[in-house]
Amino acid sequence: MDGQESFGQRIRMLRIRQGVSQAQLAFPELSDSYISLIESDKRVPAPSVVELLASKLHCSPTYLVSGVSEEIVDGLRVTLDYAEIALQNGAAAEARARFAEVLESADAAALPELLHQARWGHALALEADGQLEPAITELERLKDTASLDDDRDQWARVHVALSRCLRERGDVSASVNLAEEALRQLTAVGSESTDSAVHLAATLLAALIVRGDLVRAHQLAGQLIERAERIGSPRARIWAYWEAAYVAEMRGEYDDGMAWIERALALHGEQDEPRNLCRLRLAYASLLLRARPEKAQHAHELLLRTKDDIAASAASEIDVAWCLTMLAQAETVLGRPEKAVELASEAVEMLGESPRRAAAWALAVLGEAYVRLGLRTEAVGVLTQTATHLETMESTRQAAQAWFDLAELFGETGAEAPRLAAYRRALSCVGL
Repeated sequence: MDGQESFGQRIRMLRIRQGVSQAQLAFPELSDSYISLIESDKRVPAPSVVELLASKLHCSPTYLVSGVSEEIVDGLRVTLDYAEIALQNGAAAEARARFAEVLESADAAALPELLHQARWGHALALEADGQLEPAITELERLKDTASLDDDRDQWARVHVALSRCLRERGDVSASVNLAEEALRQLTAVGSESTDSAVHLAATLLAALIVRGDLVRAHQLAGQLIERAERIGSPRARIWAYWEAAYVAEMRGEYDDGMAWIERALALHGEQDEPRNLCRLRLAYASLLLRARPEKAQHAHELLLRTKDDIAASAASEIDVAWCLTMLAQAETVLGRPEKAVELASEAVEMLGESPRRAAAWALAVLGEAYVRLGLRTEAVGVLTQTATHLETMESTRQAAQAWFDLAELFGETGAEAPRLAAYRRALSCVGL
């Protein structure tokens, strides 16, 4: 069989090969007229009938439906299993190659569930490998084919991943709009009080923070916590507390932020998600450096452990860059700007020149380290690139702060014209 026959044709070919009449194949559960309708592709049998016919024809239901032999299906599943293990172990490039191998198989096209699994894994592997553009393309394809009625959790996961990638690429409004619309659809079908809805709301909240909409983010954080605590699941509460900590940090409410992040960390002991635990530790270290600089050494030690854990998890290249940047920030706080320059430069090189949030932050930390070293020319160049990246990515609040910092630096060097220009850019970013 070459896989080109229809379902009905496969039934007929197998029946004839085995010397069985339509009446014999039908007896006793079905009628010979029903078998005739199936063979002429005028009836689509229920899954239970497919299983019955497969048993009588001594083949697998998968083969009857797809025309792909069980041996080939098993081989594709082994490749998928290997790809998923590679992804979980931090071998993103290997995982990407194995998922692509399945996607390129002509047989996979006849196996919708397996094909979807490969596309989903491929998208996550692309993201983990730092390839946001193709990851977004793959996720857009998955979004267009996902069904809210068939699998709401997977439908939500696809939207969360796509919103996250759009946000990281700098398409913040697109990230917000996507998450908002997905939440509206979940609410319309009565799934607003689920883990999936909380995860989507947390993703929306993260995008609002990046966009600088702190008033709305603060309101949503309160609603998110209330909903998560009503649901009661550890996963929903982790997402809610995590984003609430982020909001508190951006508002300068560091004690509240520490309280929320510590609650999320305490709950994470009930989960088995190494990637999210690494990200949560990064958030905790960031708050420590901002709220309790006297504990910078503790944050530094935590980041070193997290860096090792990230390498052995499904965390992305962007997660690695965040960790390197935070380590650089810790080195600056600890009075070691030379080491900070080394780490931040590594993060910048890893992320490339395309504007993205992680790259902008790495540049900002690198610029601060240059300032500490008295290398003002280098600092000006890096901070100008930072502010420009942030403007491109709609991060208006952070862009305004970057231009303001740059203006202060120009002031220290006596460069009055650039100083005034930087102040004007800062004001422009906040609509003044």
